[in-house]
Amino acid sequence: MIRSGFRTVLLVAAAGVALAATVTCSQSTDLTNAPPTAIEADEAAPTRDPDTLRLLYSRSAVTLNPHLATGYQDFEAARIVYEPLASYNEAGELVPFLADEIPSLENGGVAADGTSVTWTLRPDITWADGEPFTAADVVFTFEFIRNPVVAAATAQYYEGVKSVEAIDDYTVKITFATPTPAWSVPFTGQTGLILPRHVFAEFNGPTARDALANLQPVGTGPYQVVGFESGNIIYEPNPSYWGGRPAFKRVELSGGLAPYAAARAVLQANTADFAHNLQVEAEALSELETDASGHITHLFGSQVERIMLNFSNPFARTEEGERSSPEIPHPYFSDVRVRQAFNLAIDRDTIAKELYGASGKPIAQLLVAPADYQSTDIAYTYDLEQAKALLNEAGWVDTNGDGLREKDGVALEVLFQAAVNPVRQKTQAMVSDSLQELGVDVQVSRVRIDEFFSGDPEDTGSLNHFYADMQVYSIGSESPDPSTYMGWWTCAKIASQANQWQEPNNARYCNPEYDRLWEEAKQELDPDRRAELFQQMNELLAQDVAVIPVVHRAMTNAVSDRLTNVEFTPWDASTWAIKDWSPQPAEP
Repeated sequence: MIRSGFRTVLLVAAAGVALAATVTCSQSTDLTNAPPTAIEADEAAPTRDPDTLRLLYSRSAVTLNPHLATGYQDFEAARIVYEPLASYNEAGELVPFLADEIPSLENGGVAADGTSVTWTLRPDITWADGEPFTAADVVFTFEFIRNPVVAAATAQYYEGVKSVEAIDDYTVKITFATPTPAWSVPFTGQTGLILPRHVFAEFNGPTARDALANLQPVGTGPYQVVGFESGNIIYEPNPSYWGGRPAFKRVELSGGLAPYAAARAVLQANTADFAHNLQVEAEALSELETDASGHITHLFGSQVERIMLNFSNPFARTEEGERSSPEIPHPYFSDVRVRQAFNLAIDRDTIAKELYGASGKPIAQLLVAPADYQSTDIAYTYDLEQAKALLNEAGWVDTNGDGLREKDGVALEVLFQAAVNPVRQKTQAMVSDSLQELGVDVQVSRVRIDEFFSGDPEDTGSLNHFYADMQVYSIGSESPDPSTYMGWWTCAKIASQANQWQEPNNARYCNPEYDRLWEEAKQELDPDRRAELFQQMNELLAQDVAVIPVVHRAMTNAVSDRLTNVEFTPWDASTWAIKDWSPQPAEP
């Protein structure tokens, strides 16, 4: 019987197993609750500059070019400098930025057949260096994103675009390859930020990541970068900003802070003004809110904390040396009964209540926002006895009385990975306890957060490499239109060695029926029929247990009470409206 404490990596040849080697999982020391030195130093200071806005993040920005972003932290930092044509507010309404008005059927901006949209631009905008902003910048941004040599991180949001044409200096026409109800996705939100043509023109190719402007950007936004070093970015007001001078003389963005320490800096130490995406245990966060100098905001959007099951074997290699390849199905999770058993072993109610509190709701479906796309036919149950029956039916039984199940001499053991974070480690522990009650041997792996969420092909601990059986993380749609988000589950989006693990389908799930529904939905112009299609896709993912949604997560931020006019949206970076952030007026 195979029971090893580690899993074996196998080279699978055409005739069978040819070679075996051992592999260990990526581990990391848990420093999550250790307050950073910078915070300790600030706490010792009696005062701080009231004209400086301090923003804290758990990850450090790597680039300020949003189309080369390596994660949310890059979008958050870039959004202070760059702007899209428009974005969605919390209510899901389009708000113009660089656009003069929002296109519609009524004003002729949106073609009735869904094949094009025409945007009119504001004529009074200049870049921070004084150069005029025109339609040529929008056209260039599209050319940059769609250049395969650039390998832009945002390219997936422009896949349906056939052409982008400057009708004149202040009019842009976007033509789609097919009828497209999602006409508002290109050039909106954090994935739609416009680059200056005159700055990046010579870097539209293999040297894209060498441009100095990736670290010293020239934007149209309210602030401009004056310093960028070791995850710390300093901004000052953009003198050319079309919206007038912003309220703060200086913005300091710091990355690499533990969520608890960041929350404490805002809520208790009063050394910072904003802390982003605080995945801190509910009880600990509640304690920090007592007699606090700030407050917590909970914004529910499309984010779902989910457990992914690997449909491929992460411990076997193809002849080409690829691991987690769909060519080699997973030895247990290829059986839907095993996936169903694992789904029944997730105590969503307890996880949501104990770990998330007001920032999380138990959920069993992947597509949760906008609400019209949710299905009423998807429910969840925590039932270990039913799970045991399914595993028995699938042939996984404990034959020797040691408490662990096996089949054909192979033990039912899983490697369960997550990024280093107290909430995720407790989630791993709670899920592991339930699985062990089923007779599953669970090995837990904690991966450095920067490696887990990395897009670098060399970071084999990343969620897209998925060299484990299970993993847990949170993500959601970037737009109220879920076309791109739900497209991540199509066969064409499977992460692989061939695409340098840049595609988002890390579960390696592939169902032609799902692909058919998605192809129909992305072209369906009737909103009611389209909602039905997305609901069917939602239901099919649940039926196949392609993913195990656990918690509908709110974006949980800490905001200083000294700030006013702070508005967040689930469809853009938290910094999307930073132009409006200002200090509370002084008391008379």
